[in-house]
Amino acid sequence: MRDAYARRPRLVQAGVATLLLFCLVGGYLVLGKDDRRAPSGPVSMATGVPMGVYHRYGELLRPRLSADLGVRVSVDASGGSVENLRRVVAGANTFGISTADAVADLGPGDRDQLRAVARLYDDYVQLVVPVGSPVQKITDLRGRRVVVGLPGSGVELITRRLFSEVGMSDMEQAITPVRIGIGEATERLRDGTVDAFFWSGGLPTGAVSDLAEHWQVRLVQLGDLAGKLRDRYGPVYREAVVPADAYPGGTETPTIAVPNLLVTRASQDPELIRRVTETVMENREAIGREVHAAQLVDPRTAIFTDPLPLHTGALRWYRSVKP
Repeated sequence: MRDAYARRPRLVQAGVATLLLFCLVGGYLVLGKDDRRAPSGPVSMATGVPMGVYHRYGELLRPRLSADLGVRVSVDASGGSVENLRRVVAGANTFGISTADAVADLGPGDRDQLRAVARLYDDYVQLVVPVGSPVQKITDLRGRRVVVGLPGSGVELITRRLFSEVGMSDMEQAITPVRIGIGEATERLRDGTVDAFFWSGGLPTGAVSDLAEHWQVRLVQLGDLAGKLRDRYGPVYREAVVPADAYPGGTETPTIAVPNLLVTRASQDPELIRRVTETVMENREAIGREVHAAQLVDPRTAIFTDPLPLHTGALRWYRSVKP
């Protein structure tokens, strides 16, 4: 009887050891060898105007991120790239989509706080006029009512730069600028209360497609200004062509393209960023079936995020899939 009582502490110790081992193994399996802990707290993304490609892309990505991360994910409409960057720097949003030229335009203090998750797809600068408009080049807009994008948008940024390159640096004096989003811009062009609108977005942009299906419009070539912009502002700009089949009744139109980046703060948890990068890349084909521009998201080009370095969490994912 005494021996039985003596063996009890040993049995208890063995039981505790077994339980601890079980917990350690279970914890390892849950976390994985990459320390795949679940992110805490909500995640949010600043996108763009409701009828733009940024916002549509964000809305399609949102449920996939929520399922993969196990947290609530929200998508916030905004004025566009410049506003998105301000919101991410301020911590108002976890992620934001922005054109590379807007990132390059940030002051060093703000830019140093940011990192890239991925290069997504390229925006194409589009100057849209009625098919019978006399406007053949940007200088023909002098004295006309022109939509230049919302305040805080990448559209406004590049529009102002384009006018500056053709000797119309005082945009407010050269034209009557109208600061509205793409949805209202298409309506105003159709009813004749504006003469043209600028837009910078993926191809095709739904609002422009809807307009072209019901009303004859054309794009004005801007390609001859790509080199000037690149010389002044760096390699964020390149020459591009809007293909004829981008919009109903379209023709090939030389223009300017600028990359889009998914950005976050440098201080964000690397494991969260790794998992977000994985979700973005693994869902590019599914989202691309509804947003054509998303078909161009590719891990082989996603790492080219100049002027921002990649976040360490994103870099971890790209290295894990490297052949």
